[in-house]
Amino acid sequence: MMHNIAYALYYGFFKALALLPLPVLYVFSDLIRIVVYNIAGYRKRTVAENLEKCFPDKTPEERKKIERDFYRNFCDNLIETIKLLHISDREITRRMEFANLEAIEQLVDSGKSIIIYFAHTGNWEWAPSITLHMPAGKVVFGQVYRPLRNKAFDRLMLKIRSRFGSESYPKATVMRNLLLLKRQNKISVTGFMSDQKPSHGDPAVPLMFLNRPTAFISGTETLGHKLGFAAVYWDMEKTARGHYRLTAKVLSPDMAAEKPQKITMAYALALQQTILRNPAIWLWTHNRWKIPVSINPLQ
Repeated sequence: MMHNIAYALYYGFFKALALLPLPVLYVFSDLIRIVVYNIAGYRKRTVAENLEKCFPDKTPEERKKIERDFYRNFCDNLIETIKLLHISDREITRRMEFANLEAIEQLVDSGKSIIIYFAHTGNWEWAPSITLHMPAGKVVFGQVYRPLRNKAFDRLMLKIRSRFGSESYPKATVMRNLLLLKRQNKISVTGFMSDQKPSHGDPAVPLMFLNRPTAFISGTETLGHKLGFAAVYWDMEKTARGHYRLTAKVLSPDMAAEKPQKITMAYALALQQTILRNPAIWLWTHNRWKIPVSINPLQ
């Protein structure tokens, strides 16, 4: 009962906000940024420390600019995600551009399911709108997520993420979910946010990333290797406020044929290039360097 009441309150409040046009919501975003950044200082120390260690060659002024731009993008991301509760297909198509989708179509036409290596860059919550650009019913689109502790808010996020018809698979059951689709002879395209730190006890791939020894998730590659999927990286750019471009870049047409760690290394290199192009669009508030690792430089 309490769960349903909480969900109804969350949904009603955010749905009301979503009815507002994006230009108005960006005014709210600017106000939220003042509270989050200037007043509350949300994870400001973590962001500053991450930027200092990842960009030691930049001046303090340059890092400060990245920090300010990051918090603006961070707050934009929040209101853009809320907007998914009330946005037309036409508007999201105008704001979300996909490039090189033919690479995905060729893999699908050859019978290959795909693992999408993705990251917390730009607005990742808008990425599932790819379904608007692919033939209906041809592919099962989905994304892996970590369930939130707040069950009512978790339910709300699942509703938001299903806006364009994609499935959401809990991290704990994704292998089972994808195996079932494979046994049913269904082609799947599934997004994995592989820039998070590995979960406790999970094997990690140690790489030099953004000038720091970094533990990368190995589970994405392990799963793709076992299932014989293809691997594609989604390179996200923020082209203007409220406008993004995602470019599909094939990392491997057959993960089962690759040497261990090769695809994870390729993903790390691709992600590093994305971040270096525009550091402010990555999610700097998380401490992804909690796990100490030995150095294995990117080649």
